Amino acid sequence: MIKILANRVKNIKPSMIREIFNLSNEKSINLGIGEPDFPTPKHIVDAAKNALDAGKTHYSHNKGIPELREAISQKLKEDYNIDTDMENIMITAGASEGLMLLILSLIDKGDEAIIFNPSFVSYRALIELAEGKIKEINLDENFDVDLEKIKESITKKTKIIIFNSPANPTGKVYNKEFIKGLCEIAEDYNIIILSDEVYDKIIYDEKKHYSPLQFTDNAVLINSFSKTYAMTGWRVGYLCVSESLDKELNLIDSMIKIHQYSFACVTTFSQYGALKAITSSQNCVKEMVREFKRRRDLIYNGLKKIFKVNKPDGTFYIFPDVSDYGDGKEISKKIIENGVLCVPGEAFGSNGKKYIRFSYAAKYEDIKKALEIIENIFQ
Repeated sequence: MIKILANRVKNIKPSMIREIFNLSNEKSINLGIGEPDFPTPKHIVDAAKNALDAGKTHYSHNKGIPELREAISQKLKEDYNIDTDMENIMITAGASEGLMLLILSLIDKGDEAIIFNPSFVSYRALIELAEGKIKEINLDENFDVDLEKIKESITKKTKIIIFNSPANPTGKVYNKEFIKGLCEIAEDYNIIILSDEVYDKIIYDEKKHYSPLQFTDNAVLINSFSKTYAMTGWRVGYLCVSESLDKELNLIDSMIKIHQYSFACVTTFSQYGALKAITSSQNCVKEMVREFKRRRDLIYNGLKKIFKVNKPDGTFYIFPDVSDYGDGKEISKKIIENGVLCVPGEAFGSNGKKYIRFSYAAKYEDIKKALEIIENIFQ
């Protein structure tokens, strides 16, 4: 037998979320996958069609089309008072590529990356792919994290802290004071915050989104059009690096090296759809968020009768503690067998073992049916 498969591939576990997605069938109620069930708004689709008709079917600049990068620069200034030039913005194949590019550009073999536990599944896999070492900080029962514990975890080999707010899988939105404290740590220890902000517009109850890039240059902002505009299949995201950090590390050009030999560029006509999304009325976003909030309230009020559960501040996930009935894997299996797809909490880290994740990016009536099924199982 020929033994040539690289260890970096053999050691990475498949995503448990995708495994759950593959279990879906016509009879299942899918509360497992993190994807808006809304169609992409028509004006965005029309813009991509127009781009196709206009012949926008060739390679774009590696960084992305200038018009989109300029529009993102203006949006960051308007929304978060982040003053950045379009040259410090790069269009990526979704936020997923942005995560990969930054981690592969910063992490060498043996370097350390701090992540919260539980957190989004890709972080661990990408650090392992870069042959880095993972340092985990456990969240408490309110999904908070102690800044002092972060300080205690930092060594000379620590390169990055991966931060996600609003957070997947918990739905937690971190406040300004916490984020400023995190930024102070990044500056004191000369490390970089990788800030995953793909749910920045999906927030409820007067909560407000803050980006670390508002408070420090030691941060890289990663975002996507996927969740905000129901554009998951379009694969358009972006990253933003502060001017001083880019000058110091030549970071954008370093990421371009990986990008040009792997992806080359993001699909050109998709970028024109994204341009329309960000420069036109945001009423479609507000309507989707209103509906997500309605669904959030429904699933929260239903689940709290059965499990211990925190009310999500944002995203379209809810992460109940099911330990009164068993561990998360056992309980999720029981729920799946009864026709409702969900994800065991341990998919997001060892500290998630007593939890399961539901996505309420599903029809209101489907959520109602799912709650009836779950209630019948446990009560």
